[in-house]
Amino acid sequence: MRSIWKRQAADALELNIFNIPTDPPITSEQLEHGYCELVRAVRKAVKIPISVKVGPYFTSMANFAKKLAEAGADGIVIFNRFYQPDFDLEEMEVVPNLVLSSPHELRLRLHWAAILYHQVETYIAITGGVHDATDVLKSMMAGAHVAMMTSALLKYGIEHIGVVLAGIQRWMEEHEYQSIKQMRGSMSLLNIENPTAFLRGNYLKMLGSSEFGETGTALPTF
Repeated sequence: MRSIWKRQAADALELNIFNIPTDPPITSEQLEHGYCELVRAVRKAVKIPISVKVGPYFTSMANFAKKLAEAGADGIVIFNRFYQPDFDLEEMEVVPNLVLSSPHELRLRLHWAAILYHQVETYIAITGGVHDATDVLKSMMAGAHVAMMTSALLKYGIEHIGVVLAGIQRWMEEHEYQSIKQMRGSMSLLNIENPTAFLRGNYLKMLGSSEFGETGTALPTF
């Protein structure tokens, strides 16, 4: 019986913490402290690797990720998609509303993976917006160790994994990459020539481009 239990035991554990503060007296510091205390408690109880899945709504994500690593987290999963309920105006009820992810959601994850890479000593996993081979490659180049995919599999079926893997292999051969490790972090804040691309300076530059006009305002044409 003991040998059977060992074969079925988990190799790692993901803490999916779904905590939305609704009480105004609760500070961001208290909320983060609660997360870290939970990680410390689990770390004391288990020996297997622990990852923490978090949402994007923290005041200083880089600092918080560092605190989670110091508390015992071996990895951080970015980001939790908090399901946002809708209103039924006829029944006057709050109703659940499940929407699958879209590739556009990946941009926020790439942004923070690229910032956290080599600044926080932890593994990085991206979840939300990974739909095809290009999305996986972008995730690796941002600095992620893992790219998670759910919505695309629900939409296209489990055989979509084969399509994605074939696409990754084809791209790597065309661009002469020998391994995922070789490309990891190549587009991160640490390695790109223009690190302001991840900062507000790039936002201001974009608004000043000809696409938006000299004043930075996009005007409709009729």
